[in-house]
Amino acid sequence: MSDPTLDLARQIMSCPSVTPDDAGCMEIFAQRLAPLGFQLERIDRNGTSNLWARRGTAKPLFVFAGHTDVVPTGPLEKWSSPPFAPEVRNGMLYGRGAADMKSSLAAMVTAVEAFVTAHPEHPGSLAFLLTSDEEGDATDGTVAVVEALKARGEHLDYCIIGEPTSVNTLGDMIKNGRRGSLSGVLTVKGIQCHIAYPEKGRNPIHQFAPALAELAATEWDAGNEYYQPTTWQVSNIHGGTGATNVVPGHVEVKFNFRFSTASTPEGLQQRLCAILDKHGLDYEIKWTLGARPFLTGRGPLADAASAAIRAVCGIETELSTTGGTSDGRFIAEICSQMLEIGPVNETSHKIDECIAVAGLPLLSTVYRQILEKILLSA
Repeated sequence: MSDPTLDLARQIMSCPSVTPDDAGCMEIFAQRLAPLGFQLERIDRNGTSNLWARRGTAKPLFVFAGHTDVVPTGPLEKWSSPPFAPEVRNGMLYGRGAADMKSSLAAMVTAVEAFVTAHPEHPGSLAFLLTSDEEGDATDGTVAVVEALKARGEHLDYCIIGEPTSVNTLGDMIKNGRRGSLSGVLTVKGIQCHIAYPEKGRNPIHQFAPALAELAATEWDAGNEYYQPTTWQVSNIHGGTGATNVVPGHVEVKFNFRFSTASTPEGLQQRLCAILDKHGLDYEIKWTLGARPFLTGRGPLADAASAAIRAVCGIETELSTTGGTSDGRFIAEICSQMLEIGPVNETSHKIDECIAVAGLPLLSTVYRQILEKILLSA
């Protein structure tokens, strides 16, 4: 017997929606949500497709969020089956977007269909926030919808993002926050000269080396209950003309902080500059704040999610803030409680991306039970 979540997942996985091309996914969702009473609003920007769909006007507002776009396939000949022709083999669903994150979107829709059918007059409101620009620059997707909602004073009470968060089996881990990302391009200035006469110049690489050692050894914070300690990592160092007989005039260092709620970007900037000043360096830095950290602690949403996973999957879930950034960094600006809950992440972005077919109806049921625990007890 066919499973509705599997059927919908295969339908949208057939759309070659490589960022920022939605390739028809939004229309498929619109056709499923409109009959349920959702009011549909397109908030497209600069070639990115964005859909805000809402059912009801009462509080609390519960939102499912996610992205229809996927990363490029890579070499087609390396796939065991075409990436946009989803195929089930040995209990696994293969195709680009299976894990990240079209199966989650399908489970969200079927969960809402079942919930609304059973509770057509449910308390509160439901909404979907969907974008086709998460895997790319993420400048015209969720951020555009959040800006529009913020401008008219809309606030989200609860939000679930369908990112693949599980490690070994569905539900063993969910994300209740993400670290912030602060990048910098540091230029340490020296004086170029002939390498045989170093006294006539100033080698910025030599000057920076002690500061680099201190920065790498610095403990920026100790983390907290939910976060690992903040990390600082160098990603690139470049200096010199390419010649072996020239002392460079400058060295460029690219670095990144992944930081917790135990630190602020302003505090990290000040501490890093203090170390550079201590070593007497002539420098300049260009900073980029990619994301601020966000966190949802224990409360109604986390409790509802834990209970649903326990009931459906038979396991205790782990709350985690590990991993990279997600669109949650934008939604956090207008949302009180937010979690990321999705399938096993093992094959995301890989050749032959896949997930277990048996997990699809379970994920839909988890989403539905969370809805019931939040809205029916409101």
